[in-house]
Amino acid sequence: MFESYDQDIGMLTNKISKKLTTYLNGKLEKFNITTEQWTVLLKLSKQNKISQKLLAEVSGKDQSTLARILDILERKAFIERHPSKEDRRSFVIHITDSGLNIVGEVSPFLENLFSSLLKDISPKELEIYNAVLLKIDENINNL
Repeated sequence: MFESYDQDIGMLTNKISKKLTTYLNGKLEKFNITTEQWTVLLKLSKQNKISQKLLAEVSGKDQSTLARILDILERKAFIERHPSKEDRRSFVIHITDSGLNIVGEVSPFLENLFSSLLKDISPKELEIYNAVLLKIDENINNL
């Protein structure tokens, strides 16, 4: 079936992931945001006023990467950092009205875009695709 799992699955997954990220970043330029920033902003829009540590966990980013992303989002006035009342050494991240506005603009744009990207792919195929990716993720976590 496969010549090599590494070549047929690993490399293809990596190639498509990079291609998709590059494509999406190009499309998101008009919103002055990248896919990395979008991931964090979207998570924050659903779970506002959370610690930087928790935001790192829910967005799947390490602390240093998240700190750089938050610096950029703060300069763009999409988020604000406020000292935590419980621990003065940590910050609580708040999404601003500008951040909520950009989420409101980007969400339907990306839904439309993904609708085009997924054309001719049945709901059943997408269900299988998601299940396989989740299983691979679980296997990686268990290694």
